[in-house]
Amino acid sequence: MDERMTWEEIVKKYPDQWVGLVDVDWKDGANVRSAVVKYTDLSRDELLELQVGGEEGELYSTYTTPDNVFQLGMVGW
Repeated sequence: MDERMTWEEIVKKYPDQWVGLVDVDWKDGANVRSAVVKYTDLSRDELLELQVGGEEGELYSTYTTPDNVFQLGMVGW
């Protein structure tokens, strides 16, 4: 999984799941233009542990279809 892919390719290949990205090329400072997918099939918590631990360097975790994930931060607003 060391192939650089565009965000559109990542979403198509890994729909509705958490992915861990490295070597991210950012578009407009906030959106992924392209990246290398390093992790799939891990939970959000597992990816967060890898990020916080710092062992993976610049690891960015995200859900590939944001509209389909429940955002806990929005409860009660």
